[in-house]
Amino acid sequence: MKYSFFRKRTQLLLMLFFLPLVAIAHIPNQSYIFLRIYETDGIEGRFEINTREINKVFGTNFKNGVTLNEVQPYMEDIKAYLLQNTSFSSYTGNHKIVIKDTGIFAFSLGDFVQVYFHLENTKNLPKNLTVNYSAVFEKDDTHRGYLITEYNWRDGVINEETNITLDFSPSKTQDTMDLTKSSVWNGFYAMIKQGVWHIWIGIDHILFLLALILPSVVRRSKKEHNKYSVFDWEPVMTFKSAFLYIIKVVTFFTIAHTITLTLASLELVVLPSRLVESIIAFSIGLAAFHNIKPIFKLKDWIIAFIFGLFHGFGFASVLGDLGLTNEFLTLSLLGFNVGVEIGQLVIIAAIFPILYLIRKLKFYPKFLVYLSIVLIMISLYWFIERALDIDLKLDYYINSWAYEIAVFLGLK
Repeated sequence: MKYSFFRKRTQLLLMLFFLPLVAIAHIPNQSYIFLRIYETDGIEGRFEINTREINKVFGTNFKNGVTLNEVQPYMEDIKAYLLQNTSFSSYTGNHKIVIKDTGIFAFSLGDFVQVYFHLENTKNLPKNLTVNYSAVFEKDDTHRGYLITEYNWRDGVINEETNITLDFSPSKTQDTMDLTKSSVWNGFYAMIKQGVWHIWIGIDHILFLLALILPSVVRRSKKEHNKYSVFDWEPVMTFKSAFLYIIKVVTFFTIAHTITLTLASLELVVLPSRLVESIIAFSIGLAAFHNIKPIFKLKDWIIAFIFGLFHGFGFASVLGDLGLTNEFLTLSLLGFNVGVEIGQLVIIAAIFPILYLIRKLKFYPKFLVYLSIVLIMISLYWFIERALDIDLKLDYYINSWAYEIAVFLGLK
C-alpha cells in the first residue's frame, strides 16, 4: 500500500513537472510545422494538423482512430490548403515547399495528419528564414500554429518535439527565425548529453556494468583443503586494489564499445539489431554467472571486452534513431562516446563506494551470488524475448520505472 501511494504521488509530481511540455505538444486546436535543419542537405520538415481541425476546414467528420486510407481521398485538398497558407522565404527569395510523403500520427487527443516536405534552395542555409502561416485561423480564431525546430545539430537540438521556435495566431501570421546563433559547440554538447542520457535509460547496459563491478571489492578465496564454494570470497584489503580492478574492466569495456560504435556508425560493419540486442541480454547473464563460477580465471576483462563490442553496436543503433546524417559525424561520435563514458562514471561512482564500504560484512559473498542469480534471471528473460521477438511486457514496466527515476533525479 505504501509503495502504491508513493508511486502514485511520484507520477503526479512527474505529470505536474511535464505539464508545460504537454500543453504545447499535440493539442487539438494547435497545428505544427516541424523543421529539420541540416548543414549540407538543407531544410526538411513536416506539417501536423489534427483531424478535428481538418473537420473545421473541410466539413469532414473524421473520428479518433482514423486511418490513412480514410483520409487519403482528401489528402490532395489538405496538401493544397497547407501550401496555400504557408510560405518560407529569405534574402535569396522564396523557398518552394516540395511535398514528399504523408502519414498519420495517432494521438489520444485526436489523430494528426502528417505532410512531409523539403524546402528548395536551402542547401546553403540562409541566415534568417521568414515564415508565413495562417492555416485554420479563418475557421477558428482560437487556433494557434507553432514552428518547432526538431533537429539542428549546430543549435544543439537533436530530435526535440517541444522546442518551439515561432508561434502564429490570427493577429500574427508572419515571423522570422534566426539561423545565425548556432555553433559547433552546441551540437557537440548536445551529443554528450545524448550519450549520458542513453546510458542511463539503457537498463541492460547498467546491469552489465553492475555484474562486472560486483566482484571488484572481493577476491576468490584460496582454500586448498576445502571443497570450492561459490561463497568463498575475501574482501580486498586496500582501496587501490579494488580501484585498479574497476579501471581495468571499464577501460576494456570502453575500448570495445568505442570500436564497434565507430564501425557501425560509419556503416563499415552492420549487424542485425535483433542479434545485437539478444547478445547484449546474454552478456548480463554470462558476466553474472562468471561471478558464481569463474569462466575466465583472473581475466574478468575478457568478458568486458568481448561483450563490450556488442554493446557498442547497441549504442550505434541509438545514434541511428536520433536521425543523424554524415554532417559532423566525427564530432557526433566523439560527443556521444564522451557522454557514454560520463554516464558510466556516474553509475560507477554511485555504486562502487557502497560496495567498498560493505565488502567486509559477512553477508557480502551471499549478496554477490544472489544478486548475480537475479541478474541471470533477468538476462534469460530478455534473451528469450529478444531472440524470439516476443513481448512479455515485464521489461516495459522495468524501463518505465528506470525512466521515472532518471527523470526524478533530473537526468532528463
